[in-house]
Amino acid sequence: MVTDKNEPDMLTKIQAKLDPLGWTTATASAIGQAARNPAPMAVAGVRLMTGLATLPFAAAGKAFSVPVAPPIEPNPKDRRFSDASWDESAYYFAVRQFYDLVCRYVDEVLAAGHTDDLTDLKAALTAHLLTDAAAPTNFLLTNPVAMRKALDTAGRSLVDGAKLALSDLVERKGMPEKVDASVFTLGEDMAATKGSVIYRNDLMELIQYSPQTEQVHEIPLLASPPWINKFYVMDLAPSRSLVEWAVQHGRTVFMISYRNPDASMADVTMDDYLEQGVLQAMDIVQEVTGSDTIDVLSLCLGGAMASMAAAHLAARQDTRLGTLTLLNTILDYSEPGDLAAFVDPQSLDRIDVRMGETGFLDENDMALAFDLLRARDLIFRYIPERWLLGKASQPFDILAWNGDATRMPAAMHSSYLRLLYGENRLAKDEMELGGQHLHLGDVDSEIYVVGAVNDHIVLWTTSYSATQLFTGEVRYVLSSGGHIAGVVNPPSPKAWFEALPAGADNPESPLEWREEATRQDGSWWEDWIEWSVARAGKLVPAPKRLGNRKYKPLEDAPGTYVRH
Repeated sequence: MVTDKNEPDMLTKIQAKLDPLGWTTATASAIGQAARNPAPMAVAGVRLMTGLATLPFAAAGKAFSVPVAPPIEPNPKDRRFSDASWDESAYYFAVRQFYDLVCRYVDEVLAAGHTDDLTDLKAALTAHLLTDAAAPTNFLLTNPVAMRKALDTAGRSLVDGAKLALSDLVERKGMPEKVDASVFTLGEDMAATKGSVIYRNDLMELIQYSPQTEQVHEIPLLASPPWINKFYVMDLAPSRSLVEWAVQHGRTVFMISYRNPDASMADVTMDDYLEQGVLQAMDIVQEVTGSDTIDVLSLCLGGAMASMAAAHLAARQDTRLGTLTLLNTILDYSEPGDLAAFVDPQSLDRIDVRMGETGFLDENDMALAFDLLRARDLIFRYIPERWLLGKASQPFDILAWNGDATRMPAAMHSSYLRLLYGENRLAKDEMELGGQHLHLGDVDSEIYVVGAVNDHIVLWTTSYSATQLFTGEVRYVLSSGGHIAGVVNPPSPKAWFEALPAGADNPESPLEWREEATRQDGSWWEDWIEWSVARAGKLVPAPKRLGNRKYKPLEDAPGTYVRH
């Protein structure tokens, strides 16, 4: 009997079902290693027992208003315990102290079980997922806010919470709903910037936005969004839209809107995303505008693809690319942060098995993976609010967009994870795409790079590597916010960014860069548009119609693909 060497073995298939990321295995390994280190385990056990032994006396002191040092100092920044009852009530004080003591013990066991960085990371994520799930705020009898509300509402909040919990169980497999997206309508209050779809193929639609100024800069701007969610994070809502901001400042803007893949797209590759996506869009933008130069604005995965497209064009000595803007983009994957727990070779083998069953990576799998990275904020924050307090989810445009996830074609996603996260070929100058060997160092365009200080998906120190990979002048800006709020960052009194003076050389180290950078009030949008329009050519009359004779408007923006 002949077997396919690429066919996964039975163990991999089982693991793909039961433990696709290897977190359970890693946790068991860490516990086993800790058991072989009796000295630190003994110290951890003694600290736990001592804390538990002194807890009744500390709680009694709290009850009788006698100052007693707590067994463990509480973390004042832990927002779960912000209610005054956690400090004023002896009962809730004792509950939190017990929880904090156990959490400290778990961390000390993990430290005693140190093996390698990847195993430690997976074990820590698993352990913290379990301790966050066991937090007293998630249970009625140990949540003072929920108990008060139940009494104040004569139990009505518990009835409402039970209904919401049942709805989450039936409709979302037990995951709490984060946002009420029903109040938003695409084309009206999200993805609302006026424009038309002027081209469509099996992979993407190309949108051209209507001008909002009498004159526009002669060089057009093409937006390259990520394909992990819908494009409209870059056109989120009126006054919160980066696309609108660019259009209002005289840019002729085009946007790629990727199709949500199904099983028929299982064999779509990264080459297809290059050739039928970014490069096809550039061809059409050039034909429609007549411009010899095209600026590109890109985000996250769309930034990685735009960078590869830039290197591809450079290899062909194609000089169409003007400036390139990269928002929260990884190009050097050697330090992926906590995402390393999802992209090791064994995990990728199991992901391939799961994708092989359907032809794509399900959007729920991808969404869950990102939720697990910040489970305390993205999962367990909503359980007490909904299930215990009976609060229905509220509208929030960013979370509504975040929930509008897409699937990933199996072939493309496997290649992306293995070649970039797994082998870091792009940064090593070993990447081939579209028949060309890619060298980012051959790209001599002026580049604007944005990182976000609180980004947990693309660490800002990782996004900074772009300053060392390109040979053209690179301006690096560190914005306030996280992965999404760093992009949806309109001018406001709270916004700020850090940057070096214009034209300054970027040091090799991101930490050294930050020591030299100065903090400025305002949004990076303001800094970027000044930088952008200064390189966008002269002002010319705005186009009177969208598209041209060959590429006529097919329908109003935001188009068809974004709705599926």
